[in-house]
Amino acid sequence: MFDMIRNVLKNMVSKPATRNYPLYKRPSFKDTRGRVGGNDMEKCIFCGICSRKCPSQAIKVNKTEKTWEIDPFKCVICGECASVCPKKSIYMDEQYTPAAYRKEKSILVQPSEPAVSDDRVIA
Repeated sequence: MFDMIRNVLKNMVSKPATRNYPLYKRPSFKDTRGRVGGNDMEKCIFCGICSRKCPSQAIKVNKTEKTWEIDPFKCVICGECASVCPKKSIYMDEQYTPAAYRKEKSILVQPSEPAVSDDRVIA
């Protein structure tokens, strides 16, 4: 009985052991693998190494159409795609994936280079 009273008094004068979450958010740890942040399409060479190394087959690369697709619901957040990318165009985000209402894939297309017009006049 006296042990319990001692614990009650101790807890009344000490600060709480938990955070009040919505008001006080803990910053992410360094090198946290929260989700695949995306792909920098200007750097990507569409080699397909990321899709071959992905253990859950969540990434699809189409070299002819210059598209890169990831299914975030298949992704197991291992970070293998980001570590094997030769151009380091894939990056991991430290934030976790927010709740989703619809299952959507993220499809990225490399922008086509603008055609260079030749405005020279030949006389």
